Amino acid sequence: MLYLVTYDVPDDRRRAGLAKALLDFGNRVQYSVFECLLDQRIYAEMLEVIDRHIDEDKDSVRIYPLCASCREQVVLLGGMPLSKDPEVIII
Repeated sequence: MLYLVTYDVPDDRRRAGLAKALLDFGNRVQYSVFECLLDQRIYAEMLEVIDRHIDEDKDSVRIYPLCASCREQVVLLGGMPLSKDPEVIII
């Protein structure tokens, strides 16, 4: 399963520690956003690691599971339409 992990951590030390820890689980795609392709066991491990790096009273972490059918369920309010996958031609 692909997970999108986003966070808002105001403390520099906690934020840096969390970002470094998340590098073990996925790819940083924006400053506070990671894409992580994980099975259930590694996902559970990631949750434990995140919990050790944040203060739940001050920090916010959001994890969004993204499955193949999720794209069909996206709701767009304004802005550009979803990008279409380019056609692939194998010669």
